[in-house]
Amino acid sequence: MRNEIKVVGLTGGIGSGKSTVAKMFEKLGIPIYISDDEAKKLMNEDDDVKKKIIALLGENSYVDEMLNRGYIANIVFNDPLKLEKLNAIVHPAVAKHFDSWKSLQDSVYVIKEAAILFENGGHTQCDYTILVSVPSEIRIQRVLKRDNITKEQVLSRMNNQWEDAKKIPLADFVIYNLDLKDTDKQVNRIHKVISS
Repeated sequence: MRNEIKVVGLTGGIGSGKSTVAKMFEKLGIPIYISDDEAKKLMNEDDDVKKKIIALLGENSYVDEMLNRGYIANIVFNDPLKLEKLNAIVHPAVAKHFDSWKSLQDSVYVIKEAAILFENGGHTQCDYTILVSVPSEIRIQRVLKRDNITKEQVLSRMNNQWEDAKKIPLADFVIYNLDLKDTDKQVNRIHKVISS
């Protein structure tokens, strides 16, 4: 097993199409770690994480042993300090889980997809970073179509993420995800650079 697997952070605001881009890399044979999915699993299955969340946000954080996502989102997306404290519980657990997952992969590089990569300093643990960028208006429309939430809820989530203008200078690669064929070409170009 090779230890020098490169870590490529993949990020983008809500509705930018990170998952679509991740799937394009997956088709090229690259292992993908979806941080948000793994975070949800850990919040549901890791007893230590659960205890800390209940201590922070109260007994209503779980219903029938499962994370009460609506209740938690309602609190943390309206209280930056609580969001910060929740992230301080979840992010270290995800980082530890990612390291053990990565040690099982056999690839030139792996993709770590994370909604907030630059905001929490996660990019410093990556060899490369890719930002998926789309104008805000298009992102809002995509999320409204995809999720059963209001425009206000989309905007409150967007407000917890940095603007692309702040992320672009920090990213090694920027994928403009407006046209799928073009996005696919951009993915292939980046794949060649990182693989070489």
